[in-house]
Order: sequence, then C-alpha cells, then structure tokens
Amino acid sequence: MGDHDVLVVGGGGREHAIAVKLRESPKVRHIFCAPGNGGTMGEDRMTNLAVSDADVEGLVRVAQEKRVSLVFVGPEAPLCAGLADQCASVGIPCFGPSKKAAELEASKAFSKDFFAKYDLPTAAFRTFQANEQEAACTYIESEYAAGRPVVVKASGLAAGKGVVMPASVDEAKDAVKQIMVDKIFGAAGDEVVVEQLLEGEECSCMAFSDGTIASIMAPAQDHKRVDDDDKGPNTGGMGAYAPAPCLTPSLKRTVENVLQRTVDALAKEGRTYVGVLYGGFMLTKTGPMLLEYNCRFGDPETQVLLPLLDSDLFEVALGCAEGNLKARVPEIKWKESAAATVVCAAKGYPGSYPKGLPISGLEEASRVEGVKIYHAGTKMSDSELVSTGGRVLAVTGVGPNLKEALKRSYEAVSKVSFDKPDAKRVSMHHRTDIGYRALAESA
Repeated sequence: MGDHDVLVVGGGGREHAIAVKLRESPKVRHIFCAPGNGGTMGEDRMTNLAVSDADVEGLVRVAQEKRVSLVFVGPEAPLCAGLADQCASVGIPCFGPSKKAAELEASKAFSKDFFAKYDLPTAAFRTFQANEQEAACTYIESEYAAGRPVVVKASGLAAGKGVVMPASVDEAKDAVKQIMVDKIFGAAGDEVVVEQLLEGEECSCMAFSDGTIASIMAPAQDHKRVDDDDKGPNTGGMGAYAPAPCLTPSLKRTVENVLQRTVDALAKEGRTYVGVLYGGFMLTKTGPMLLEYNCRFGDPETQVLLPLLDSDLFEVALGCAEGNLKARVPEIKWKESAAATVVCAAKGYPGSYPKGLPISGLEEASRVEGVKIYHAGTKMSDSELVSTGGRVLAVTGVGPNLKEALKRSYEAVSKVSFDKPDAKRVSMHHRTDIGYRALAESA
C-alpha cells in the first residue's frame, strides 16, 4: 500500500469504477469519494464524504483538509464550474480540464464553431439563439425539403440527454419548441444547434490528455435508448462494451489524428486540455465524423474501459495533471480481454420512477467469474441497500472475448432484484441485447 490519498468527485457508477481502479495502484493508500454512493461506502479503503459534487469550494476545502495527492473528477458539471482551476490555485493536481477547456462540452454551439474553425470532421449545422425559434424552424424546413433530415440539440449541459432525433420535419420543429419555449432541458436550451443527421455506427473514442498528447483508449460502444432494438427514449446509457470492433485499425488512426489535432488546437487557443477527451464519433461511409466532445469519462463506458486498463490509473492521471504523461507512463497498456456492462434501472426510467427500492442478490451476482458490480444510484438506509436513482447498478463482466463477457454480465444480472424477497420481479428494467452489433459482426 502506498502513501497517496485521492479525492474522487462524483457519486455514480462511473465514479465507483474510477475509485476501484485507483485503489489497485500500489501508490494509493486511501480514496475519499465526494459524495460517493452505497457501493463506495461498502468498499475497503474508501470513505464517502458529505460534500456535493456541485460544491466547488467545499471540494477544494476537503481536498486540502485531507491533503490528497490528486483530485480525480468524474462528472462534467464541476469541471464546467471551474473545479480544476480552483484546485490549481491551491496547488493540488487535478485530473480534469479547466473551465475554458471544458467549454468543449459546456456549449455545443462553441464546440461546433471550434470544429469548423479547425476543420475537424463534423455534420453541417446552424446555431440559433433564444429569440430565433422561427428562423430555426425555417432552416429545418429547408433542410428536409433538400432531403437532409436533422438532429436538434440543446447547446448547454443536459446530463447527456439534450439531443432529440426527430422522425419528421414536424417532429423537428416541435423539438425546437420543446427545447426553446417549453424549456424541457432548462437553461441548456437557451441556444439550440440544428445539425444534419449522420448515418452509421456510433463509437465512443476517449483519450488521456496531459495538454500535449492524446493517448487513445480502447474504443467502446454504449446503448442510449432505454429498450431493446434501440427503441424508446434516450437515456444516460443502458449498457456498453469494449473494445468495439467497428473501429477498425484504419478508422482508429483517423480518430487518433482528430483527437490529437483537437488537443493541439485547444493548446493554441490557451485552453490546455488535461483529463479525458471523449469524442463521440459517427462512423459514416465517408469516414469518422465528430458528433460531440465530452470533457470527462463516459458513463457507462468507464465501467468497461477501466477494467481493461493494464497500466496504473493513478500514475496515468497524475502524469496528465502534471503535464508529463510520457515521463510517468511511457506506454499506456491495455489487457487482451473484452468487457461488457448491463445497466439495471428502476422501471419507468428515464421518465418518473420509484426510489427506495430494496436491492438484493448482489453477493450471489458478485460470485460470478469476472464480474464486478458498480453502484450508480444506491445508498444505505437503515442497514438496507436501496435505490436512489434511475440507473441503479452497472453489472460488468470481463472475459477473453465479448461473447463470454456478456454471458457473465447477464448471468450476474439474473440474480439481482429490486423487489422484496418472494415478491414478483417487476421493479427492475434492463436491456437484453447489449453488444448485439458487435456479436452480429463477429457471427
């Protein structure tokens, strides 16, 4: 055991996975989670702190009090609020971009203009301000008239749900009204981006960045729609797998080039990028196209990527934070395995759903070979583990190939219940087709 303590900011499945991976480092002694969840509370050498991940000042204060060697930020909101800047001001290394660099996620309008400025491959688009609803609808009509369907996006932060994929011109115009007038995404919809619909497979391509280099991770695919066959509304993600075979070696080289050019361009603009640069790419017939950037690890992709990481995450993160990744970790290594995660959600998610559901079967599920259960929305209540969110658990299976990883994950899921013992299992929802694209490709 080492002598370094780390503060992990956030309380979801992503942060549980980050904390577990950091604990593997021989240099790490203890991990503080702010606020953490029911899963991190039950882990050895982890302590939950009653500090919200939105309380930037409180997070910096507790990082100083605990004398941590590193602050590792999970969610985007504190980064967009300047947490990394505040850490830098008191001399604490932070794995995560500055407020200026995080604008890449905070504003889709900014990011699309940035893509255009630096000739990064992306869909044709137009941006509309709060008083331009009519102009947006006119643009939508002209696009559909020319045979070009569109996607409508709230420009600001909307917890990964600010994208509407309409099926017709009328649905597209209604989406503009819902976002700009009805404010279904709140202030995130003060500005709207209307862009051309791209066709192809979507791939999550993340890279570790120390401000100079972009070191690409294994490609992953997540499943946004709530139901099988990609039906139903968008969610934060219902499952994921890695590595995704759709990113061929040739396409990977193209994506790596785009990620590196992005880091170079951000540095040129005085927005030195530190942390995870997460590119959402559509693999079109004409090549990979950028859908968007996120300024942090994806969720639930983290729950499949980190189990495959063979290098020391603490060293990688500290190298990024200090701007010397290559010196600390000359080569980031990945395991020759596959991982899949299935999200267990409360029935009703992403709409209204019950909270306080009793969670059982985790011990039995955890005994399945290669399985780790990451908690997303859980807490201990009167010595009982209960649900607190829509996405409750991410059940990850690791195996020699994707088929085996999925088999292990689903075997573990079958043992989990969100209902009282002996009651009919009706309160938990999960997709049964995670990884179907990759399985079809390998068939």
